[in-house]
Amino acid sequence: MKLSADLRAFEGRLGHVFRTPELLVQAVTHASISSPTRPDNQRLEFLGDRVLGLVMAEALLTADTGAAEGLLAPRFNAMVRKETCADVAREIGLGDVLKLGRSEMMSGGRRKEALLGDALEAVIAAVYLDGGFDAARALITRLWARRIAGVEIDARDPKTALQEWAQARAMTPPCYTEQARSGPDHQPIFTVAVRLDNEETETASAGTKRAAEQAAARALLTRMEQDT
Repeated sequence: MKLSADLRAFEGRLGHVFRTPELLVQAVTHASISSPTRPDNQRLEFLGDRVLGLVMAEALLTADTGAAEGLLAPRFNAMVRKETCADVAREIGLGDVLKLGRSEMMSGGRRKEALLGDALEAVIAAVYLDGGFDAARALITRLWARRIAGVEIDARDPKTALQEWAQARAMTPPCYTEQARSGPDHQPIFTVAVRLDNEETETASAGTKRAAEQAAARALLTRMEQDT
């Protein structure tokens, strides 16, 4: 099977040349365009999630040989959550090569967080099946290298951390308020403000309300910690 030019370019970004190109094609095929002769990536996603988990657990253990399970667990969750996978997918331009049905394309499927995260897990599985565990490990550790190096920061849940900061100073929990919602229904942008008892506030926007809350909390916590 001969890959299209865009998939060959994607191979270059991945750093893995497929001996079985059909695996890559399946990995980027969404259920919205699948058929009996064109399998989608859902089964590969199932496998890739497990491969990612094993590689990441190993990488975190190696990165901090003295960390207890109580520290490793939140770090692991931060590295394998859907938002992180989607961010990695964007960095390698995975959305540009996804094969989607017309309705999914019209609804902004190439930018959807869940769809990108699932597709990246499918690509990981494809590399694993094509090149073995060592190839999958090399791919994951390269794509996640910066995140693994800064995992202690990434592992902190901003909303939880801000609430703990406020409670330690006898404040009530932070208050989150949705300020605005813009954009089309299939690609909304939420703007959320967070406020503390001391009247300090921050505002942030993101594609989901949860992400906007997290971003606002992170910005306010960073500022509060810098000021103390």
